[in-house]
Order: sequence, then C-alpha cells, then structure tokens
Amino acid sequence: MQRGTNLGRLGDFNQAVIFESIRRAAGGVSRVELAESTGLSPQTISNVVRRLLDEGLVREDRTVVLGPGKPRTVLELEADRLLSLGVHVDPGMVSVVMLDLRGEVVVSKRVDEPSLEDPERALEAMASAVEELIEASGRPRGRILGVGVVAPGPMDRERGFLAAPPLLDGWNYVEIVEPLRRRLDMDVLLEKDTIAAALAELWKGPERGRENFVFMYLGAGIGAGIVVNGEVLRGVSNNAGEVGHFSVGMDFVEEGAEPCRECGRLDCLAVAFSFARVAASARRRGIDLPEELEATVAGRAAGMNRLVELALGGNGEASALVRGGARMVAQVASRLSNALDVDEVIFGGPLWAALDGRHLATVAEVINGGFVARDLHGISVVSSDLGHQVGAIGGACAVMDALLSPKASALLLR
Repeated sequence: MQRGTNLGRLGDFNQAVIFESIRRAAGGVSRVELAESTGLSPQTISNVVRRLLDEGLVREDRTVVLGPGKPRTVLELEADRLLSLGVHVDPGMVSVVMLDLRGEVVVSKRVDEPSLEDPERALEAMASAVEELIEASGRPRGRILGVGVVAPGPMDRERGFLAAPPLLDGWNYVEIVEPLRRRLDMDVLLEKDTIAAALAELWKGPERGRENFVFMYLGAGIGAGIVVNGEVLRGVSNNAGEVGHFSVGMDFVEEGAEPCRECGRLDCLAVAFSFARVAASARRRGIDLPEELEATVAGRAAGMNRLVELALGGNGEASALVRGGARMVAQVASRLSNALDVDEVIFGGPLWAALDGRHLATVAEVINGGFVARDLHGISVVSSDLGHQVGAIGGACAVMDALLSPKASALLLR
C-alpha cells in the first residue's frame, strides 16, 4: 500500500531530480530547459541551481541564444567534483575503478590472480588496490564519496556480508563492509554483482533512455539484473536475479549427471553451467581441462577462461560447448523477457566480455524466437559496452546512486 508524502524531504528530492537532469545533459542545459523537462517552477529551479553552484557541483559555462528572448546561461556538470570507487570481487579476478560524476572511468586496476581462498588476505589486497588507485588518480581523497564492493550473492547487504555464496569458497558470513571501512576510513557499501551491472547500464550505458531491460550477467556464475520502469528490482533482501535454478531442458542433461545440491534438479542452469559439468563434457570431447582445476575458486575460473580461449582460437569442440552454454543462458533470458515484458536484453560480465560478442546472434535468435509478444514488439539483444569492468563500474555507480539519484521512496513516511 502506498503511504503519504513526506513533504519535509521534497527539497532534497527536487535537488536530486535537477542534479540528475544536469548530469545527463552531455552538452549542458539551461534553467529554462530544466523547468520544461522536470515540471518544476522557475523559482524552484533557481533556488536549487544556486545551491548546486555554491557546492561546486555545477558551473555556469556559457550563454546561448535560442530563439527570441534574452540569452540563456548553460549549466555544466563539474564531473570531477565528486568521485566514487568500485571493487568487483569475481572468482576470476578483482577489478577496481574510480568514476567521476558523469560515470566516466578516471583510472582503473585489474588483478587477474586474486587470492580469494583466504578472505582476510583478499580484503587486505582489495584495500591496497583501492589505496593504489587513489594515489594513481591524483585526486584529493576528500572528493571520494565511498566504495561500492560488488560480489556474487546471496548476501546480507545491510549487515555487509555474503551468505553461503556457492562460487566463493570460505566466504560464508565473512564481514566485508566493516573491515574495509576501518582499513580505508571511508564509507563502504556491498552490492550484488547482477544488480551492480544493471545500475552501471542505467548510469553509464550508451542508451541512457533505457527503462525496461534484463542484464544477463556471465562471470564465474550466471545471474540477471532486472530494470522495470527505470528502477532496479532488488527484492526483499536485495538478492533479486538468482536464475541459476531455472530449467534449461533435459536435452542438456548428460549420462551420469549429479543433481543440484540446492534444488535437486538435473537440468538447472547452475548444474549445466558449472565448471565440473563443463570440464567433464570437455574431456569427453578430447579437450584437456585438468581435474585439479575444480578444487579452487581461481582454478575453476581459469578453466572456463581456457575453454573460451580455445573456442576463440578455432577449436571446434570448445566452440560447440561454448555455443551450447550461450543457448542455455538465452533460454533463461527468454523466459525472463516473457515474464517481465521488457524490450531489451543486455549480455555482459567478465566471461561474456571474453567472448567478444561471438555468440550474440545465437542468443538473440533464441530470445526473440521464444518471445510470446513478438507480434507487438521485438527484443533488442545487445552486448554491454562496459566489458569486464561492468561489475566494478556498477559498484561505483551504486555509491553515487545511493547518495545522488532521485528516489521516490525518499518521499514516503517511515
């Protein structure tokens, strides 16, 4: 049930709306244009813009003549005024980025062989990488809003720890937020990888008018970020997007397959896409993926990356395995598209970035072929432009989104 409007928060909400409009205007925007686009009164626009100017978040850049009347002053974003950091913990790598207010990457760092078997050492390495990035950027520390740490779910976002993540051995109930907050002496928040990826596309994607889409995240695991009417769907516990136990059909079940330990199915995506299943299939096809890779987080990630390298290098058996995996993920994306009636599916994440869009046509065919409302509209299927950094970028965006974006929920009584 909707609750009453908290009028005491309207000023902050209006400021966030106006600031967001200025932020998204790549070529600048006038006060008159802000009034037209936001529906706010000229007086409200004037008052808020004055505050933004005083805080150094925007500047008066130039004057332009647009038809009759006096020239208009163009407001430009001071993109470097505030910054945020994102850290993406994927079993295959750790990425760190710094973003400005426009969502542009100021500086980034990638650690390809993180020691994720020991959470304490991993947290130390993450803190060190953040400190190195800040120093490399040359930006004053006081401009940094905070750090968004992105990891596979499930997680307790409010209390800052992961809850039995199937892809990160030894990270169950390990505190992440507080240890990093103490080490870095700055605000830290935790975000799910799929939700972070969706946020990154909302903040930084090439089509900033995106309102309804599914982001299919392919990293060490598979998940979905869901955006409806311009809002990321988080769910009750901020763990929306777990699609690993959707059925991919018995056609993919091989002889001797073990049922999923969590859902008991033989044909769920988590089992079909697991490295153990993929490696066994690869070995039967004559592809050498040593069994010892299955023992560690880093090994499993390295094994999947090796299979992708072989496929891209022209190995027909590896290519067939990768193509089959892409079709399985596309089937799940098709079901989500039908359930949510979106008009776009974006594929991204570290593993998809490594494929370099090689199977985009295949997944597009599967998704549109299974879409029930195709006589009314099609589904645009694209690859994310953000590459392997999409998670880290999403973490930095999550910090800015939490502090700067207009949220209708801020107007509700609590």
